[in-house]
Amino acid sequence: MRSRQPKSNVMARSATAKISPGPATAGHPQRAASPARGERNCSVARTLDIVSDAWAFLIIREAFFGTRTFETFRSALDIPRATLTDRLRKLTRLRIFRQVAAETGQRKEYRLTKMGFDLYPSFIALMQFGDRWLSVGRRPPLVLIHRGCGCESHPIVGCSECLTELEAREVQYRDGPGAGRRPAKPGRNTRRASDDSRFMQGRPSSVSRALEIIGDKWSFMVVREAFFGNRRYDRIQSELGIAPNILTDRLSRLVARGIFHRRRYQQAPERYEYLLTDMGRDLYGPFVAMLAWGDRWLAKAKPPLLLRHTTCGHDFQASVICNECRKPIIAADMQYRLNYDPRDYGALGPRSVS
Repeated sequence: MRSRQPKSNVMARSATAKISPGPATAGHPQRAASPARGERNCSVARTLDIVSDAWAFLIIREAFFGTRTFETFRSALDIPRATLTDRLRKLTRLRIFRQVAAETGQRKEYRLTKMGFDLYPSFIALMQFGDRWLSVGRRPPLVLIHRGCGCESHPIVGCSECLTELEAREVQYRDGPGAGRRPAKPGRNTRRASDDSRFMQGRPSSVSRALEIIGDKWSFMVVREAFFGNRRYDRIQSELGIAPNILTDRLSRLVARGIFHRRRYQQAPERYEYLLTDMGRDLYGPFVAMLAWGDRWLAKAKPPLLLRHTTCGHDFQASVICNECRKPIIAADMQYRLNYDPRDYGALGPRSVS
């Protein structure tokens, strides 16, 4: 990755994309996809490597609600036994879970490690995005109560230095010690966006609704490029090594979901630029929350990006904090009011229901 000078706007200037409003082949130059040049080193991508696997995400989510045993996971998610066995082994190998002897009987329990519990703020950031934009007039599934201050909490993603809410336009970025490119990771989730409904398995979840949008590899990477200021079709394709038909599909889906809006900048031939909407820009908080987790646990002390908050002038890490008392959000401090009955889904309720 080339060294970047700090920018006053992490989304940079408006860039353009070359996509016609018709089918994938209409209005496009007939050219072969650029050869893959590898992927940016990216802590957000490393985090999504774990949680964008729908079954792995759902298992972690159930663990935050107190689920620990194989049979309870299976009941809550209606997951095939072989799939559940595979994901629990994977998550244990990744140090998200640890196996411990059950208090009664001979069966093992799966308990979140410190690394696993530390995913909670990222889930909460995604939940807040889902509550704001994807509830479609319905009550959010959960109401959060922060035990530290006793208030109904609507957490924000804030600067670790000044504790004010982060906006993409107020953040500069530069290369960190882990910057660069690497070969595309084999086996990373590359499912079609139409497969995203699996995230909705089990109980209602605003986190699931958010991951329906950004949970697949290419959708996430296209949105990430917008935050880097890359919005021209050719530029995105060059950066990602993405096939034209896949790029067209993801951009079209992201427009339909309200993440981008399309604006024509040339008439003959018709060409469009793809700009983040308010909804799209609001994904910045979840992105930098996941970046902070990936930096802590997966970057081996070499973060790919360093972030500076122009409001306070300090380098920072994103922190998910209570909007009332500005204290960091951790799982042990949260209580819940549920707007659904978990028994309807064969699932456990939170152990700390208020």
